[in-house]
Amino acid sequence: MKVVVSGGGTGGHIYPALALINEMKRNDENIEFLYIGTEKGLEKGIVERAGIPFQSIEITGFKRKLSLDNIKTVIRFLKGVNDSKKMLKQFKPDVVIGTGGYVCGPVVYAAAKLGIPSIVHEQNSLPGITNKFLAKYVDKVAICFSEAEKYFPTDKVILTGNPRASEVIGADGKKGKESLGLTNGKKSVLIFGGSRGARAINNAVLQIIPALKNKDYEVVYVTGEVHYKNVMEKIEKMSSPPNIIIKPFIHNMPDVLAGIDLIVSRAGATSLAEITALGLPSILIPSPYVTANHQEVNARSLSDHDAAILLSEQALNGEVLLAQMDEILLNEQRLTQMAEASKKLGIPDAAKKLYDVMKHISK
Repeated sequence: MKVVVSGGGTGGHIYPALALINEMKRNDENIEFLYIGTEKGLEKGIVERAGIPFQSIEITGFKRKLSLDNIKTVIRFLKGVNDSKKMLKQFKPDVVIGTGGYVCGPVVYAAAKLGIPSIVHEQNSLPGITNKFLAKYVDKVAICFSEAEKYFPTDKVILTGNPRASEVIGADGKKGKESLGLTNGKKSVLIFGGSRGARAINNAVLQIIPALKNKDYEVVYVTGEVHYKNVMEKIEKMSSPPNIIIKPFIHNMPDVLAGIDLIVSRAGATSLAEITALGLPSILIPSPYVTANHQEVNARSLSDHDAAILLSEQALNGEVLLAQMDEILLNEQRLTQMAEASKKLGIPDAAKKLYDVMKHISK
């Protein structure tokens, strides 16, 4: 079987693609892959480091306002379609999947026009422009949240979940706790603002540092590498309590997630897939800086089912954050109820489900 994968721009499009590739490799060592992305996106470095053949096209996204740049984008799209057709004809894939980002547009569209079975994977509750466009041409649309179904042709939609969720199921929580020096038997919370950190979350945490020393739980606080130096300079002036562990970044995130009791984070689709797969209660602070405010829509997919507390960045401050953390971590019944609700929303075998769909349409 030969598979072309396309997805780029952000890790939220790339890591689910890699998780799917890993699942396929586990099931069939003879599968051949070609990943089509862009030279400028994160995907080139990540995919090549994973040892997956990579080719690129040039494409940019449409501006939401009338702009001369959109004319250039149309020209790049048409050229991208032609370039993609050449790559597809040479590679001869059995199926093509797009996992999101502008680069998927020309690649998946070219596949459909060549009669190659194709599928798009939508990670968010509120679909992006590219996937809504491609839905008219592909064989199947895989979604992660049932809330996304209404945006696509009903006969094409299938709920598979996010393949990234499958990779946290086998995570070692004990190993994760040990790697951070967390105490066995004590409740813990992970505060994480994304790979680059989040200034608003950092500001709220800095406000509660002195109060944390009186809490009977431990805090793992990830600042983001770009904020770490500044945060540490401020914390050194107030002295950090012994029950708070501060890191710029965490590389073994699946193990850490498996070992904690509560997470405070943004509401990116990949993070929510991991959270629900593990059945973690969460306090979600959606980024207001993303397209169409889709992180808030993602967060509501959990908070509407009592699996998470949704806290807007506008309402965020140290006092509110600490009160919400206490409400969950110091109330065993509340913690258990939220964990159970989160678990019900998880799709831990997402990678297998998506792989099964691909095998079905490629026949």
